[in-house]
Amino acid sequence: MPDGIEINEKDVVALDNIAPGVRGLRIAQVNVYAVSAPGGWVLIDAGLPTSDGRIRRWGEKHFGGCKPSAILLTHGHFDHVGAFPQILDAWEWDVPVYAHQSELPYLRGQKNYPAPDPDAGGGLISLLAPFYPRRPINLGNRVQALPLDGSVPGLNDWRWIHTPGHAEGHVSFFRDSDRTLLVGDAFCTTKQDSLSPMAMQRPELHGPPAYYTSDWDSAKDSVAILAKLKPQCVAPGHGSPMRGLDVAPALDDLARNFDAVARPRNERHAA
Repeated sequence: MPDGIEINEKDVVALDNIAPGVRGLRIAQVNVYAVSAPGGWVLIDAGLPTSDGRIRRWGEKHFGGCKPSAILLTHGHFDHVGAFPQILDAWEWDVPVYAHQSELPYLRGQKNYPAPDPDAGGGLISLLAPFYPRRPINLGNRVQALPLDGSVPGLNDWRWIHTPGHAEGHVSFFRDSDRTLLVGDAFCTTKQDSLSPMAMQRPELHGPPAYYTSDWDSAKDSVAILAKLKPQCVAPGHGSPMRGLDVAPALDDLARNFDAVARPRNERHAA
Protein backbone atom coordinates (compact mmCIF):
# COMPACT_ATOMS: atom_id res chain seq x y z
CA MET A 1 0.00 0.00 0.00
CA PRO A 2 1.46 3.43 -0.93
CA ASP A 3 2.21 6.04 1.67
CA GLY A 4 -0.68 8.13 0.36
CA ILE A 5 -3.52 7.90 -2.14
CA GLU A 6 -2.27 9.37 -5.42
CA ILE A 7 -4.39 11.89 -7.27
CA ASN A 8 -3.87 13.46 -10.67
CA GLU A 9 -1.92 16.71 -10.59
CA LYS A 10 -4.45 18.24 -12.99
CA ASP A 11 -6.94 18.24 -10.10
CA VAL A 12 -4.82 20.65 -8.02
CA VAL A 13 -6.34 24.14 -8.08
CA ALA A 14 -4.99 27.53 -7.09
CA LEU A 15 -5.85 28.89 -3.67
CA ASP A 16 -7.41 31.96 -5.31
CA ASN A 17 -9.72 29.85 -7.48
CA ILE A 18 -10.95 26.96 -5.35
CA ALA A 19 -14.69 27.14 -6.00
CA PRO A 20 -17.24 29.94 -6.50
CA GLY A 21 -16.84 32.38 -3.63
CA VAL A 22 -14.08 30.33 -1.96
CA ARG A 23 -10.44 31.39 -1.80
CA GLY A 24 -7.53 30.45 0.45
CA LEU A 25 -4.30 31.80 1.89
CA ARG A 26 -1.29 29.61 2.75
CA ILE A 27 0.71 30.68 5.78
CA ALA A 28 3.79 28.44 5.97
CA GLN A 29 2.25 24.94 6.00
CA VAL A 30 -1.28 25.97 7.05
CA ASN A 31 -4.23 27.19 4.98
CA VAL A 32 -6.98 29.59 5.99
CA TYR A 33 -10.06 30.20 3.85
CA ALA A 34 -12.52 32.95 3.05
CA VAL A 35 -16.04 32.29 1.82
CA SER A 36 -18.05 35.09 0.26
CA ALA A 37 -21.41 35.78 1.86
CA PRO A 38 -24.19 38.27 1.13
CA GLY A 39 -22.72 41.66 1.96
CA GLY A 40 -19.31 40.35 3.02
CA TRP A 41 -17.36 37.24 3.87
CA VAL A 42 -16.61 34.62 6.52
CA LEU A 43 -13.12 33.55 7.65
CA ILE A 44 -12.42 29.85 8.19
CA ASP A 45 -9.68 29.30 10.81
CA ALA A 46 -7.09 31.79 12.02
CA GLY A 47 -3.69 30.44 11.06
CA LEU A 48 -0.37 30.31 12.87
CA PRO A 49 0.82 32.65 15.63
CA THR A 50 1.94 36.03 14.23
CA SER A 51 -0.09 35.48 11.04
CA ASP A 52 -2.65 38.15 11.90
CA GLY A 53 -1.06 40.80 9.69
CA ARG A 54 -1.06 38.59 6.61
CA ILE A 55 -4.67 37.57 7.16
CA ARG A 56 -5.74 41.18 7.55
CA ARG A 57 -3.93 42.37 4.42
CA TRP A 58 -5.35 39.44 2.46
CA GLY A 59 -8.87 40.20 3.66
CA GLU A 60 -8.50 43.89 2.83
CA LYS A 61 -7.20 43.08 -0.66
CA HIS A 62 -10.10 40.85 -1.60
CA PHE A 63 -12.96 42.37 0.41
CA GLY A 64 -12.22 46.08 0.32
CA GLY A 65 -11.37 46.49 3.99
CA CYS A 66 -14.62 44.91 5.11
CA LYS A 67 -14.15 42.78 8.22
CA PRO A 68 -15.63 39.27 8.17
CA SER A 69 -19.12 38.77 9.51
CA ALA A 70 -17.92 35.73 11.49
CA ILE A 71 -14.92 33.47 12.07
CA LEU A 72 -15.53 29.72 11.90
CA LEU A 73 -13.06 27.28 13.44
CA THR A 74 -12.56 23.71 12.29
CA HIS A 75 -10.82 23.12 15.65
CA GLY A 76 -8.59 24.89 18.15
CA HIS A 77 -5.05 23.57 17.59
CA PHE A 78 -2.42 26.30 17.72
CA ASP A 79 -1.92 26.41 13.94
CA HIS A 80 -5.62 27.14 13.39
CA VAL A 81 -6.14 29.80 16.07
CA GLY A 82 -2.74 31.53 16.06
CA ALA A 83 -3.98 34.96 14.95
CA PHE A 84 -6.05 35.29 18.13
CA PRO A 85 -6.28 37.52 20.13
CA GLN A 86 -4.75 40.11 17.77
CA ILE A 87 -7.23 39.36 15.03
CA LEU A 88 -10.07 40.40 17.36
CA ASP A 89 -8.47 43.05 19.54
CA ALA A 90 -5.76 44.91 17.63
CA TRP A 91 -7.90 45.27 14.52
CA GLU A 92 -11.20 45.72 16.32
CA TRP A 93 -12.67 42.78 14.44
CA ASP A 94 -15.40 42.42 17.02
CA VAL A 95 -17.07 39.54 15.21
CA PRO A 96 -18.53 36.29 16.57
CA VAL A 97 -16.38 33.15 16.57
CA TYR A 98 -17.99 29.73 16.20
CA ALA A 99 -16.74 26.21 16.95
CA HIS A 100 -18.17 22.85 17.92
CA GLN A 101 -19.51 22.58 21.46
CA SER A 102 -16.88 19.94 22.34
CA GLU A 103 -14.09 22.30 21.30
CA LEU A 104 -15.16 25.19 23.55
CA PRO A 105 -13.12 24.10 26.63
CA TYR A 106 -9.96 24.36 24.48
CA LEU A 107 -10.99 27.82 23.30
CA ARG A 108 -12.03 29.20 26.68
CA GLY A 109 -8.85 28.41 28.58
CA GLN A 110 -10.32 25.45 30.44
CA LYS A 111 -8.57 22.40 29.00
CA ASN A 112 -5.22 21.47 27.43
CA TYR A 113 -5.05 19.34 24.33
CA PRO A 114 -3.50 15.87 24.72
CA ALA A 115 0.27 15.89 24.35
CA PRO A 116 1.47 15.37 20.74
CA ASP A 117 2.76 11.92 19.82
CA PRO A 118 6.24 12.32 18.26
CA ASP A 119 6.39 8.64 17.31
CA ALA A 120 3.22 8.70 15.20
CA GLY A 121 4.32 10.28 11.95
CA GLY A 122 7.91 9.20 11.48
CA GLY A 123 9.24 12.54 10.17
CA LEU A 124 11.02 15.62 11.45
CA ILE A 125 7.77 17.54 11.94
CA SER A 126 6.54 14.77 14.23
CA LEU A 127 9.76 14.82 16.23
CA LEU A 128 9.32 18.56 16.81
CA ALA A 129 5.71 18.10 17.92
CA PRO A 130 6.44 18.06 21.68
CA PHE A 131 7.56 21.68 21.35
CA TYR A 132 4.29 22.84 19.76
CA PRO A 133 1.89 24.82 21.97
CA ARG A 134 -0.97 22.79 23.41
CA ARG A 135 -2.23 25.14 26.10
CA PRO A 136 -5.68 26.51 25.35
CA ILE A 137 -6.39 30.01 24.21
CA ASN A 138 -9.05 31.92 26.07
CA LEU A 139 -11.62 33.61 23.88
CA GLY A 140 -14.16 33.60 26.69
CA ASN A 141 -17.71 34.22 25.56
CA ARG A 142 -16.53 35.58 22.24
CA VAL A 143 -16.55 32.01 20.96
CA GLN A 144 -19.94 30.35 20.66
CA ALA A 145 -21.14 26.85 19.82
CA LEU A 146 -22.17 26.13 16.26
CA PRO A 147 -25.94 25.62 15.94
CA LEU A 148 -27.04 22.08 16.72
CA ASP A 149 -29.02 21.84 13.48
CA GLY A 150 -25.85 21.83 11.36
CA SER A 151 -26.41 25.29 9.90
CA VAL A 152 -23.47 27.66 9.49
CA PRO A 153 -23.87 31.24 10.75
CA GLY A 154 -23.51 33.66 7.87
CA LEU A 155 -23.41 30.94 5.19
CA ASN A 156 -26.91 29.74 4.47
CA ASP A 157 -25.91 27.31 1.73
CA TRP A 158 -23.31 25.48 3.86
CA ARG A 159 -23.57 22.96 6.69
CA TRP A 160 -21.08 21.81 9.28
CA ILE A 161 -20.28 18.15 9.92
CA HIS A 162 -18.75 16.82 13.14
CA THR A 163 -15.55 15.02 12.11
CA PRO A 164 -13.76 14.14 15.37
CA GLY A 165 -10.55 12.19 15.74
CA HIS A 166 -7.87 14.76 15.05
CA ALA A 167 -9.57 16.85 17.73
CA GLU A 168 -12.59 16.13 19.89
CA GLY A 169 -14.68 18.92 18.40
CA HIS A 170 -13.24 18.99 14.89
CA VAL A 171 -15.72 19.99 12.16
CA SER A 172 -15.70 20.24 8.37
CA PHE A 173 -17.86 22.49 6.20
CA PHE A 174 -19.79 21.30 3.12
CA ARG A 175 -21.75 23.05 0.39
CA ASP A 176 -24.18 20.64 -1.22
CA SER A 177 -24.87 22.73 -4.32
CA ASP A 178 -21.42 22.11 -5.84
CA ARG A 179 -20.10 19.49 -3.38
CA THR A 180 -17.31 21.72 -2.02
CA LEU A 181 -15.72 20.46 1.20
CA LEU A 182 -13.58 22.52 3.57
CA VAL A 183 -12.05 19.62 5.42
CA GLY A 184 -9.87 21.20 8.13
CA ASP A 185 -7.49 18.51 9.38
CA ALA A 186 -9.81 15.51 9.01
CA PHE A 187 -7.46 14.53 6.20
CA CYS A 188 -4.64 16.22 4.29
CA THR A 189 -3.56 16.44 0.67
CA THR A 190 0.13 16.27 1.55
CA LYS A 191 2.06 14.22 4.09
CA GLN A 192 2.12 16.53 7.09
CA ASP A 193 4.71 14.71 9.21
CA SER A 194 7.76 15.23 6.99
CA LEU A 195 9.38 18.37 5.56
CA SER A 196 10.08 17.05 2.06
CA PRO A 197 6.49 16.23 1.02
CA MET A 198 5.27 19.47 2.59
CA ALA A 199 7.78 21.46 0.52
CA MET A 200 6.91 19.61 -2.69
CA GLN A 201 3.13 19.71 -2.05
CA ARG A 202 2.79 16.47 -4.04
CA PRO A 203 -0.93 15.82 -4.60
CA GLU A 204 -1.83 12.82 -2.46
CA LEU A 205 -4.53 12.10 0.08
CA HIS A 206 -3.29 11.34 3.59
CA GLY A 207 -4.92 10.96 6.95
CA PRO A 208 -4.92 13.76 9.53
CA PRO A 209 -1.61 15.04 10.94
CA ALA A 210 -0.58 11.98 12.94
CA TYR A 211 1.30 13.63 15.79
CA TYR A 212 -1.75 15.62 16.91
CA THR A 213 -4.47 13.03 16.26
CA SER A 214 -5.74 11.66 19.56
CA ASP A 215 -8.47 9.19 18.49
CA TRP A 216 -7.72 7.11 15.41
CA ASP A 217 -10.97 5.14 15.42
CA SER A 218 -12.94 8.38 15.29
CA ALA A 219 -10.58 9.79 12.66
CA LYS A 220 -11.24 6.74 10.48
CA ASP A 221 -15.01 7.10 10.92
CA SER A 222 -14.80 10.80 10.03
CA VAL A 223 -13.00 10.11 6.74
CA ALA A 224 -15.69 7.53 5.91
CA ILE A 225 -18.41 10.11 6.62
CA LEU A 226 -16.74 12.66 4.34
CA ALA A 227 -16.19 10.09 1.58
CA LYS A 228 -19.93 9.41 1.49
CA LEU A 229 -20.49 13.06 0.55
CA LYS A 230 -18.75 12.42 -2.80
CA PRO A 231 -17.09 15.86 -2.84
CA GLN A 232 -15.99 17.32 -6.15
CA CYS A 233 -13.73 19.88 -4.48
CA VAL A 234 -11.74 19.56 -1.26
CA ALA A 235 -9.84 22.34 0.50
CA PRO A 236 -7.71 21.06 3.42
CA GLY A 237 -5.97 22.75 6.31
CA HIS A 238 -2.68 21.29 5.05
CA GLY A 239 -1.86 20.76 1.38
CA SER A 240 -3.33 21.96 -1.90
CA PRO A 241 -7.02 22.26 -2.78
CA MET A 242 -8.23 19.77 -5.38
CA ARG A 243 -11.19 19.74 -7.74
CA GLY A 244 -12.32 17.21 -10.31
CA LEU A 245 -13.86 13.83 -11.00
CA ASP A 246 -10.90 12.00 -9.43
CA VAL A 247 -11.39 13.54 -5.99
CA ALA A 248 -14.30 11.43 -4.75
CA PRO A 249 -12.83 8.06 -5.85
CA ALA A 250 -9.51 8.96 -4.21
CA LEU A 251 -11.30 9.82 -0.97
CA ASP A 252 -13.16 6.50 -1.21
CA ASP A 253 -9.76 4.78 -1.47
CA LEU A 254 -8.50 6.63 1.60
CA ALA A 255 -11.59 5.60 3.57
CA ARG A 256 -11.28 1.94 2.52
CA ASN A 257 -7.54 1.77 3.17
CA PHE A 258 -7.35 4.11 6.14
CA ASP A 259 -5.66 1.62 8.47
CA ALA A 260 -2.88 0.89 5.97
CA VAL A 261 -2.38 4.43 4.69
CA ALA A 262 -3.09 6.69 7.65
CA ARG A 263 -3.13 4.87 10.99
CA PRO A 264 0.29 4.77 12.74
CA ARG A 265 1.63 1.35 13.62
CA ASN A 266 2.21 2.42 17.21
CA GLU A 267 -0.79 4.62 17.69
CA ARG A 268 -1.66 6.47 20.86
CA HIS A 269 -5.08 5.45 22.05
CA ALA A 270 -7.69 7.98 23.09
CA ALA A 271 -8.19 8.35 26.82
